[in-house]
Amino acid sequence: QVQLVESGGGLVQAGGSLRLSCAASGRALPMYHMGWFRQAPGKEREFVASITRSGGNTDNADSVKGRFTISRDNTKNTVYLQMNTLKPGDTAIYYCVANLLSLSRGATSWSYWGQGTQVTVSS
Repeated sequence: QVQLVESGGGLVQAGGSLRLSCAASGRALPMYHMGWFRQAPGKEREFVASITRSGGNTDNADSVKGRFTISRDNTKNTVYLQMNTLKPGDTAIYYCVANLLSLSRGATSWSYWGQGTQVTVSS
């Protein structure tokens, strides 16, 4: 089992940047595929990005391509989401997720979830 703790959220103006971090404890991070989802008020959880165990392959939602970058440092047991050119539509709670066996854009496919960190983008 792995425990996930997100940090780095906050309030930022449109056009600004934030970097989210997800610290993993428990079983070794290199065993897991990792990802980020987000949920805005009144909306369903939405896939943002994912990264394979080694970090060799990533997948990004169309809505964030060219603006967000997912990365990982397995030596630090940490996954990152660099968010640039933020828009008010990016306002949501951002969740870090982990999975042993598969990568998916579906929320129900991911086994482990962090508690979330709030990102608010003002216009």
